[in-house]
Amino acid sequence: MRWTLRLGAYRGIDVYLHATFLLLLGFLAVSYWLASRSFASVFMGVGFFLLLFASVLLHEFGHALTAARYGIKTRDIVLYPIGGVARLERMPEDPRQELVVALAGPAVNVVIALGLLLWLNLAGILEPLRAMDWTRGPLLERLAVVNIFLVLFNLIPAFPMDGGRVLRALLAMRLEYTRATQIAAGIGQALALVFGLVGLFWNPFLLFIAFFVWIGAAQEASLVQMKSALGGIPLRRVMLTDFEVLAADDQLVRAVQLTLAGSQKDFPVVEDGRLVGVLRQDDMLRGLHEWGPGSRVVESMQREFQTAVLGEMVETVLQRLGECRCRTLPVLDGRDQLVGMVTMENIGEFMRIEAALRR
Repeated sequence: MRWTLRLGAYRGIDVYLHATFLLLLGFLAVSYWLASRSFASVFMGVGFFLLLFASVLLHEFGHALTAARYGIKTRDIVLYPIGGVARLERMPEDPRQELVVALAGPAVNVVIALGLLLWLNLAGILEPLRAMDWTRGPLLERLAVVNIFLVLFNLIPAFPMDGGRVLRALLAMRLEYTRATQIAAGIGQALALVFGLVGLFWNPFLLFIAFFVWIGAAQEASLVQMKSALGGIPLRRVMLTDFEVLAADDQLVRAVQLTLAGSQKDFPVVEDGRLVGVLRQDDMLRGLHEWGPGSRVVESMQREFQTAVLGEMVETVLQRLGECRCRTLPVLDGRDQLVGMVTMENIGEFMRIEAALRR
């Protein structure tokens, strides 16, 4: 992933740190130094921030490991300055399972907060909360308070926070899933408007939260609506049947010519009538840079790739396109012969045409 640093993996889930996180750490270190001219203050301030994001990381693993119980894999976890994101391949279709997965993250923060407060109380060093702020008081007590804040913030009933998924899961136990998502998204966007208005007169940071919530709610509603609209539609109605192919021994200049002559960006690579690879546009550009236009397609193509089968439904193929983070899937028939291509773009075009016909 671009602009990320891999920290490691646990249970097969890679953990990445976004580069902007390091910039924020540097900013905090300089701020603490300018305020106190003390290395101890810098160490305590940056250390508290790292402990906070350790709690965020455990929160995301709460989602990921709970989802794994239902057979749902997590692609990775990425830590950003504004929080963490566990990228599940999909959400559970059963609303009860979605409810459990959504609550698992905040539950981790509850356990952390209660554990820290209990230990501080037993040790006799628990201070009254009114004597604390973000920079004063026992470090572990401040960490417990922040974990309580994380629980409350994440349970705001608005996408993309956990509370939005909790609300959708509860509604979906009584309503159709798409309708439940629309209601939850509408409530989230109403809250975004409230945050925005309050932010204008009180705290500008709420404007950022409002924008974050509004976009997240709109994206979730759009995605679920798309999946619902594509339900029961066979892939053969949507796939591209007029496309160009490349041979493994073709030069990259051939891919350049086909790209400039038409709108196709990714090309299946065929050898002796058998699909052996996919040359994506990024692969072509990298090959041109590293080996030049005279290099062979086989040197730049993807040898490991996913495919779709002619008898599949569009909904399942759309999900696979999202999971593999690729723009194009070759479509094979029952004899493993290449018969078509499917892309996010032509699925979107199909939906727009269907919507126009319905109107």
